[in-house]
Amino acid sequence: MTEPTISQLQPMPDDWQRALAVVAHPDDLEYGCAAAIAAWTDAGREVSYVLATRGEAGIDTLEPARCGPLREREQRASAAVVGVSEVAFLDHADGVIEYGPALRRDIAAAIRRHRPELVITLNHRDTWGGTAWNTPDHVAVGRATLDAAGDAGNRWIFPELTEQGLEPWDGVRWVAVAGLSSPTHAVDATAGLERAVRSLLEHRTYIEALTDEDPETYARTFLTGFAQETGKRFGGRPAVAFELFPR
Repeated sequence: MTEPTISQLQPMPDDWQRALAVVAHPDDLEYGCAAAIAAWTDAGREVSYVLATRGEAGIDTLEPARCGPLREREQRASAAVVGVSEVAFLDHADGVIEYGPALRRDIAAAIRRHRPELVITLNHRDTWGGTAWNTPDHVAVGRATLDAAGDAGNRWIFPELTEQGLEPWDGVRWVAVAGLSSPTHAVDATAGLERAVRSLLEHRTYIEALTDEDPETYARTFLTGFAQETGKRFGGRPAVAFELFPR
């Protein structure tokens, strides 16, 4: 029997200068996107992060008042490893983010403020790979980000943003979603993979609460495995995959 042909992933567009990554929690970007972000910042592109929460409900052994500030510090250190210096938090409540106009408005405001050509977010669908149930926070933020990319360019949606000095921005050309089972594009992770491991390791408190495995072994195995698996559809090179939604 003939083996089925695996469709190859296309290279991500590179004719852009500014990107904005919008996710729900600290560590969301580090579980898969960081190698791509390292490659982009190496090339002189500007990447900024916006997180809907501070991840304050993410560690069972730490109450939110202590956990939130700790995870914020870890996220800022993690971003710095891959060349990102601007990290903002929207202060929605971890675990109970609500999809709706308030979330769309906050993300649209961030898009207007940063004026990116590329917006990056995480899996907004119900499952991971059709088997593992996704969290409501990821679904809400991913979906709101896709919507806010359009909201940001319409002065009659959230007109209060214009009154606050945030002029409409209709310059988003693509939204790239990581973690989907139907990717279309990829970024070579070869040069950025080691920094991606170090970036994930900055979330040491979270990792140590998550697993008894040595944190470095855990991070390296997880990220290398995914990059190599993706690379089977990208010329054999380790890669980070995205589903790309042109605008």
